[in-house]
Amino acid sequence: MQELDIVILAAGKGTRMRSQTPKVLHPLAGKPMVHHVLDTATGLCPTRIHVVIGHGAEQLRQSLIDYPVQFAVQAEQKGTGHAVAQALPQLGNGKVLVLYGDVPLIHRDSLVTLLAEVDDQHMGLLTVTMQDPTGYGRIVRNAAGEAEAIVEQKDASDEQRAITECNTGMMAMTSEQLKRWMPRLSSDNAQGEYYLTDVIAMAASDGVKVSTVQPSTVIEVEGVNDRAQMARLERAYQCQTAEKLMQEGVALADPARLDVRGKLTCGHDVFIDVGCVFEGEVELGEGVHIGPYCVIKNSTIGAESIVDAHSVVDTTVAAGLNQIGPFARLRPGTRLAVKAKVGNFVETKNVDVGEGSKINHLSYVGDASLGRGVNVGAGTITCNYDGANKHHTTVGDHAFIGSNTALVAPVTIGEGATVGAGSTIAKDVSDHALAVSRGRQLERRDWQRPRGRIAP
Repeated sequence: MQELDIVILAAGKGTRMRSQTPKVLHPLAGKPMVHHVLDTATGLCPTRIHVVIGHGAEQLRQSLIDYPVQFAVQAEQKGTGHAVAQALPQLGNGKVLVLYGDVPLIHRDSLVTLLAEVDDQHMGLLTVTMQDPTGYGRIVRNAAGEAEAIVEQKDASDEQRAITECNTGMMAMTSEQLKRWMPRLSSDNAQGEYYLTDVIAMAASDGVKVSTVQPSTVIEVEGVNDRAQMARLERAYQCQTAEKLMQEGVALADPARLDVRGKLTCGHDVFIDVGCVFEGEVELGEGVHIGPYCVIKNSTIGAESIVDAHSVVDTTVAAGLNQIGPFARLRPGTRLAVKAKVGNFVETKNVDVGEGSKINHLSYVGDASLGRGVNVGAGTITCNYDGANKHHTTVGDHAFIGSNTALVAPVTIGEGATVGAGSTIAKDVSDHALAVSRGRQLERRDWQRPRGRIAP
């Protein structure tokens, strides 16, 4: 199998982003733009991936620590040709594909088609036809219709600026071709930079045919230079994601008001209301209903469950037939058995809630295990932290915890036990026992409420 080197240019500062973060590390759909490019590149099974870094080099090295890439450093920003030249010593003897870290939506299929054009007599160039080509390099063709040069806008004549076929910057050629052309690049242009695009004219001069390929959509090859373009690509990505989900049978109340910042997997007949955000790895089982404005992170929601409006579910596993929210917050380590319920203004953390158990309103349950059929009254809290260490609360099957109860961990409430409302429980409660711990109620029938002075 022929070797493939992929060179990703990621050295630019991105001044128009007005940010201390290197441009290619700005997130799109929850992950840095350059990660999107690397994921697509990895799908091509290359021999090597080279990332050209410059501004924010150390931040990029750290961000890409889990990717099997080689780095080349462009210490001075002297153009795309100069950037590619930094990776030249690391290239093998097969094909070379040049990509950009700030063009995150490029599709694998477009690159496969581009690479298929490359051999000893051909190089590949990805072009795009645009209604408004302002700012893009133009593809200049000869009388036979063959691409023979790319002219940057600042160097173009009025006639050339009228051309609507534009350069995307992405190209492929053999390593031998690239190594032959790179030393011939010149900075004699309006920008005083070494343009990688000059290799097109060199190819035509050497008798190498430039084969052009176009992507399926313009958005694939759109890059990011400022925050407005970043927002436009974010919406484009989310629209593509929404379209795919609907094709798979997911019902979306409004496809334009969905954000998937990771991977969302759905069973049949899932409904997602407006304004929902999904982060990390999220799985929704068949028939799950997600109410409006929910945030769900790294969680699995089992079949036929309902997550009501404005709930936050983070690193949680719900077995199915669960009721969550509205306004619930399930923190990491929450595990709900079948038919368990966590209601409005309830917060949970590192807790197992047994089958059919209910924490319906205004409670905090953390570092706890609840058996089956437990009822937790409104205003109940597990006092799990003593200022230095966390402690566990255990509640047995079918126990009843009255409203406004404080369970001071470590403590165990026995099976079938009842805790009276307003109690502070600091000792274990036996099975089927009643525990009440509250101050004695006093009443004075002759009580006179204090009155304020009457103003003169």
